[in-house]
Amino acid sequence: MLDNHSYDRRRFLRDAAIGAAAVSAGGLAAGAPAQAAPATAAPVAAAPVAAATGRRSGAVSFRWWGTSGWRIDIGDRTVLVDPYLSRYDTGLFKGAFREDTPLEVATDVIDPLVDRAENILVTHTHWDHFNDVPYLAGRTGARVFGTLTAHHLGLAYGLPAGQLVPVKGGEVLDFGTYTVEVVSSLHSRNKSWSVAFPGVRHSQPPKPVTIADLPEGDTLAYQIRVAGGPAVFFMGASDLNERNLAGLAPDVAMVASAATTSTADYVPRLMAALDYPKVVVPVHWDNFETPLTNPPVVEKTDRERLEDLITAVQRVSPRSRVLVPEYHTAYHF
Repeated sequence: MLDNHSYDRRRFLRDAAIGAAAVSAGGLAAGAPAQAAPATAAPVAAAPVAAATGRRSGAVSFRWWGTSGWRIDIGDRTVLVDPYLSRYDTGLFKGAFREDTPLEVATDVIDPLVDRAENILVTHTHWDHFNDVPYLAGRTGARVFGTLTAHHLGLAYGLPAGQLVPVKGGEVLDFGTYTVEVVSSLHSRNKSWSVAFPGVRHSQPPKPVTIADLPEGDTLAYQIRVAGGPAVFFMGASDLNERNLAGLAPDVAMVASAATTSTADYVPRLMAALDYPKVVVPVHWDNFETPLTNPPVVEKTDRERLEDLITAVQRVSPRSRVLVPEYHTAYHF
């Protein structure tokens, strides 16, 4: 069980030690929303971030959009990671998964939330990570960074080649007030030690129609380092090649909750490879086929996996603080 007294939802501000901040998941229940934050636990005001050039880049905030999706605002610049907002029903959480579920984009949900974006970082191309990316790129003009599969799928949706940036891992990309380091990673394994919708796209396919038309397409992770601010690591799936993480040493790690136990020593290996981050934020534990409203809905098995992740982090990296996020809430590291 989680100790409610060890967590304080939302009180979270980066200082020299990245102060103690974490959140109770003790109220999570099978098929029920996560426990809402106390009314008095308001977010701490953002601190300005100084750019390496001496210019102030403005407030930096991180907003969770469910699954492994994030909106990062660095002053007046916006980066999206795996933005999946449509969240439609495939039967996945009802035990009746339909691989032929038609792809759809909930523009009425997306448009009020996304007014701008300059870069979109895609960890892999399953529907719960890539579904909304072509629409968002078309609406905002954002560059899309991802695997060669993401590049070819973007072409299939009609995005111009100049807006699609294929990466493999190892790239360190400079955007002035922040950099993005690309990391070659691995997708989670299911109970059969396999991967859902495996495969890559070596050339432009027909425009995807169903969720099965969006394969995994290899998996990446990303680290954003803000000038004068934090280094934040983003995962989209719960497996890793720890050799590819050497030297990253992020201040904050957005860590995917393990889908199964097929990957050996997942949390100990991950924490050691990341040099025991000061802050760990679990992601990909919510029911992403429910509306993006607080409190997040979490199913029984996912609640247990979330608790297991928190317990494992506390055991192997006791100096790390754990923050279980809520949707849309601005976190300032």
